[in-house]
Amino acid sequence: MTERIVLHCDCNGFFASVEMLSRPELKSVPMAVAGDPESRHGIILAKNELAKAYGIKTAETIWQAKKKCKELVLVPPHHEKYHEISRRVNAIYLDYTDLVDPFGIDESFLDVTGSMHLFPFTPKELADVIRARVRSEIGITISVGVSFCRVFAKLGSDYKKPDATTVIDREHFKEIVYPLPVSEMLYVGRRTAEQLRSLGVLTIGDLAAADPLKLTALLGEAGGMLWRYATGNDHEPVGSYFERKRPKSIGNGMTFRRNIVGEAEIRAGAAALCDSVAARLREEDCKCTVVQVQVKTPDFRTTQRQKTLRCATWLRRDLLESTMELIKAATGYGTMIRALTVTASGLVGSDEAEEQIDLFAPVTGVNKKENVEEALHTIRQKFGKSSIRLGLYPTPDGDEGDDPERT
Repeated sequence: MTERIVLHCDCNGFFASVEMLSRPELKSVPMAVAGDPESRHGIILAKNELAKAYGIKTAETIWQAKKKCKELVLVPPHHEKYHEISRRVNAIYLDYTDLVDPFGIDESFLDVTGSMHLFPFTPKELADVIRARVRSEIGITISVGVSFCRVFAKLGSDYKKPDATTVIDREHFKEIVYPLPVSEMLYVGRRTAEQLRSLGVLTIGDLAAADPLKLTALLGEAGGMLWRYATGNDHEPVGSYFERKRPKSIGNGMTFRRNIVGEAEIRAGAAALCDSVAARLREEDCKCTVVQVQVKTPDFRTTQRQKTLRCATWLRRDLLESTMELIKAATGYGTMIRALTVTASGLVGSDEAEEQIDLFAPVTGVNKKENVEEALHTIRQKFGKSSIRLGLYPTPDGDEGDDPERT
């Protein structure tokens, strides 16, 4: 049986790297991508290598980071840029295999077992070629792990950064993997690591040597799974990029720099979110049958409402009108709103959606709206999200959620 060859490609400091593409001056200063403190998103989302040298960590608060480095330059996130660069990076991976499985916006697994014969390279050389292409064609760096399974490939990409290749083969994996803290392994979070510590399991080697029955008693089915992973018995396949599972929902949230109130302000904030959700529905070739909203007031009370649509849609206008209707029912337009989330769920493929014609509306109405929004989407894909804007009410300042929901 042919040994699998799995790569895990991880973009280094992804958000920060993308920001430095358009602002090269940021390469020479410690910088981090973070929400503006005044917007109440005081968390570090990503940092460059100069900031990393100060000990600044992702997910720590801005004030903690500033204590470590007073000169730290903060940059707001631009999520549309990150999604576009992610798409371009994955397009490079697809030149080598169709078995590309994105694992978040900045990571992907590749299975090149069936395509290695097409290239005059060893697996490590192929990884180096991919790294060089991403660096020269995109302008960012990636680290690549090469192994015979997904879990060890992921450990390899984390092992040496930035812009490095690490091979973890079957003959030598124990030398590299077993001394690592158990928390380094995929699917071992802080709480699981604490539970494993109660059994004396501190390293991945300890996990491999542990009694799988005790692990199962402690962690349930996850215990046996983690033991198999630690011993190299990870047979999880890498799925095709073109056969990815459709998301169950697509949403986006925004916390406003100031509380908004009144129909005009609320519509402006809702329109920005619905525009984003509609664009991503098109990217996934999906339409939604349910719209959900979550409204958070200044006293941190959260209210949720949802409605089932008469027919499936990916039109921004349909999402916006449903959202405004739900907000009116949830809190009314006279209540101040601190944060708002719009989610499209009940997703179906665009070719599966059954259109229900309104007997009292012109038949061409839906088609015209479809054509207009499709044109907007095409222009933005080619020239960027900011290349064309809609004639909306003045949009209240806000920060979009750190990572739009895809569940």
